[in-house]
Formats: sequence, structure tokens, C-alpha cells
Amino acid sequence: MSNAADLRAKSTDQLNEQLLDLKKEQFNLRFQKASGQLENTARVRQVRREIASVKTILGERSRTA
Repeated sequence: MSNAADLRAKSTDQLNEQLLDLKKEQFNLRFQKASGQLENTARVRQVRREIASVKTILGERSRTA
């Protein structure tokens, strides 16, 4: 999992790209859960929190800009 310092070091474009990847992963995890193929259930929580971290930093940047 990325920490806040790593995320802040990334450019806005990189953060938007990471957000898109995390959303795709979240979608796939939901699909696996629905079909009963999900093995790492903790990953759902991790991805949700990483999405929140990225969105928080993007929000901070948009407010300061």
C-alpha cells in the first residue's frame, strides 16, 4: 500500500491514472466476490482505502490551485 508521502510525490496525472487502475481492480474484486471466487477478502478494504487516499490528495490539490 502506498503511503501519503509516496502519493504526494506523484503528479496529478499519475494520481488520476492510479485512481483509474484502483477503480478497475475494485470492479474486478466485486465481480469475484459475487461469483464466489474471491480469495483475498482483505484486498477489498485495502483498495477502498487507497482510492480514498488518492481522492483526498487530489482534492487537496484542487483546493490549493
